[in-house]
Amino acid sequence: MTYSVLHGILKPRRDMGIRERIEEVRDRIRIACERAGRRPDEVILVAVTKAVPVHLIEEAIEAGVEDIGENRFQEAREKFEEIGRKVRWHMVGHLQRNKVKGAIQIFDVIHSLDRIELAEEIEKRASAEGKVVRCLVQVNVSREPTKFGISEEDLIPFLMKVSELKHLKVEGLMTIAPFLEKAEEARPYFRRLRELKEMAEEEGIYMKHLSMGMTADFEVAVEEGATMVRIGTAIFGPRG
Repeated sequence: MTYSVLHGILKPRRDMGIRERIEEVRDRIRIACERAGRRPDEVILVAVTKAVPVHLIEEAIEAGVEDIGENRFQEAREKFEEIGRKVRWHMVGHLQRNKVKGAIQIFDVIHSLDRIELAEEIEKRASAEGKVVRCLVQVNVSREPTKFGISEEDLIPFLMKVSELKHLKVEGLMTIAPFLEKAEEARPYFRRLRELKEMAEEEGIYMKHLSMGMTADFEVAVEEGATMVRIGTAIFGPRG
């Protein structure tokens, strides 16, 4: 075991380099896939780089990371100016409407579509740019008032409505599980997101991705069908 446990989360050892940490994460994804009867290439590792300096991101890219996740548009814009399109950029944090114009210039995938006003703004800006923006719908499966995301009850009507937009393509669902003592306790939330995707498919709405699972619980998420896991701490260590 190359990780130490602190407050129920596996933390990377300080003597491990970023390349070793990425290899460790990929190995854990592979093992979780084996348990679930899945292929590791079904899971995209999104390295979350909030508060991570560019030189460390470059190390991760050199180690094979192809997808970068950012929580804030402003921080992403500054990093994008240095890194460019070496990687695919994922917006994994809450997106304000007044940041949409700039965001669609940077991000390949927006994980946090959660309201019709945001969808309409993305449609408007994307139409002006002549592009189609890939999005995931954030669902507040845990029903926590402090979390963003659409409710389960509103999900299908929301998906029906945004499916009419020509410059926005919903490719899946995203959720953030509660912070729990044990990773296994997050399983019901990940399972529920998968069930919601299946419910949407019964209504004729087909989506490819489930973005779920972070450092504390990504192996459970993979077992429950995650196609994207958002990993920061296990790669870069704790950040602000």
